[in-house]
Amino acid sequence: MKQYLDLCKKILNEGHWKDDRTGTGTYSIFGYQMRFDLQKGFPLLTTKKVFLRGIIHELLWFIAGDTNIKYLVDNDVHIWDDWAYKNYTLSKDYKGETIEEFAAKIKEADKDSEFVKVYGELGPVYGRQWRNFNEEGVDQLENLINQIKTNPNSRRLIISAWNPCEVDQMALPPCHSFMQFYVNEGKLSCQLYQRSADVFLGVPFNIASYSLFTMMIAQVCGLEAGEFIHTFGDAHIYSNHVDQINLQLSREPRELPTMKINPNVKSIYDFKIDDFTLEGYNPHARIKGKVAV
Repeated sequence: MKQYLDLCKKILNEGHWKDDRTGTGTYSIFGYQMRFDLQKGFPLLTTKKVFLRGIIHELLWFIAGDTNIKYLVDNDVHIWDDWAYKNYTLSKDYKGETIEEFAAKIKEADKDSEFVKVYGELGPVYGRQWRNFNEEGVDQLENLINQIKTNPNSRRLIISAWNPCEVDQMALPPCHSFMQFYVNEGKLSCQLYQRSADVFLGVPFNIASYSLFTMMIAQVCGLEAGEFIHTFGDAHIYSNHVDQINLQLSREPRELPTMKINPNVKSIYDFKIDDFTLEGYNPHARIKGKVAV
């Protein structure tokens, strides 16, 4: 995708060196926007293979209002393990287990076990804010869908994952923190504001996730998908990802795939992993990189 590669080039050419919370160091710019027409293909990166199944499971996890990694681990999705594991290593129960051993303990345990409840929990992260904001029963997702159906011209079609009252209780404060939807000529568009963006590891996930989320909401509201607009605050490349970014820049982007969604699903809460079929995805090989925690 040219939009993504242009962002990578801009950061490498114009980015400022900044220390960061993880101690890794980044090349960073502040303020950037990309636009994706969802009628022209599903924006899944082709200059490296992207873990789509993990993206879909994470999105379903958000929609369910879940904040425990048990569902993800049970489905062999480990994108949130690092933050739960970090909390575990600081506890009195930590016995030197590796992150793989920790994940295995989560998977083997019953979801109602004390170990899962304590060490699988990430705090009031995305799903909690989407479905039960501030633990006061405000279901932002339900309200959003009702508003789109009944008042599509509203300028208040918003979901906020950023909750100042609970940020300190989260294993990781929301990076993709605020989204606004827009209905025009029978199409639904979404603009995401992302305060912090790991361009190599996170951004390809975020593009695909929120594009798919837009398509799902459009379907259940009887609309077509319009644009996904991705607006960044601090967009950065970690110092240990520069080689991986340059490798992608050396590769020729390929044609975007097509995402097919089961048309029989009429409720946002009824989607399952088998309701999504990706056609025509022909990416370059996967590129590994270490997440900064």
